[in-house]
Amino acid sequence: MASIPPEFLDLFDKKAFAHLATLMPDGTPQVTPVWVDFDGTHILVNTAKGRVKDRNMQARPHVAVEIIDPDNPYRYLAVRGRVVAMEEDGAAEHINRVLSPKYTGRIGDFGRGGEVRRLYRILPEHVDAHG
Repeated sequence: MASIPPEFLDLFDKKAFAHLATLMPDGTPQVTPVWVDFDGTHILVNTAKGRVKDRNMQARPHVAVEIIDPDNPYRYLAVRGRVVAMEEDGAAEHINRVLSPKYTGRIGDFGRGGEVRRLYRILPEHVDAHG
């Protein structure tokens, strides 16, 4: 396990979008912009069941996450790691009460209409911090 340098933890408090790289069935990379959170050990990514990144992380847990500081694009955090847990319980609440207010300024309404939310926990294994 690698740790996030303390001087880069502020990126998880900012409205800093991340790019999540997963692997497709044929081994090619797939990159998606995502909202992120940090629980002190894991990078947290929330998605809907059935999306490409969801299917990829279920089948191939090695991922990469890059977070760029919105105040200084030359300052960024690049993490390679693996998915160590996936939870559906509490995932809708997490995106609505934690991520949505941070990224949109309001409580969200994700998970309605039968959409199943999933919260992925990514354990950092290699960390590069720049800037």
